[in-house]
Amino acid sequence: MIGLCVGLSGVVWAQLAVADFTLAWNHTIEKVRWEEDYRVTEQGLVLGEARVKGNGAGMEIPDNARLENGSWHYRRQVPPLQPLKLARTPQAGDYQLCFEGGCRPMSHWLGPPTAGGPTVELWGCESPKS
Repeated sequence: MIGLCVGLSGVVWAQLAVADFTLAWNHTIEKVRWEEDYRVTEQGLVLGEARVKGNGAGMEIPDNARLENGSWHYRRQVPPLQPLKLARTPQAGDYQLCFEGGCRPMSHWLGPPTAGGPTVELWGCESPKS
């Protein structure tokens, strides 16, 4: 079964047996929540719907977005990401991984963000047999 690997340069720090997840974070300046839904495939992480609560500096809402329940919903056409690279620093706060009805900060699996390790990658990988 394909799952989600979290790490850097192919070194796995955490492995999650999930087929899809939401990556969520708060914009560092505008303090607005962003969410992106991903499906894990053998080709990589496929971006589905994305949502943002508002716009601001560097946060332009796409033309095809629709306002629903206080968030702008939209889809972008991008090829599967393998890996998805994220900047993770103490100043920016932590990302959340949401799946199976709940969200947890990445620090749950990786420890808190540090200035010495500001990058993390997510990719699809073979998950361990249960």
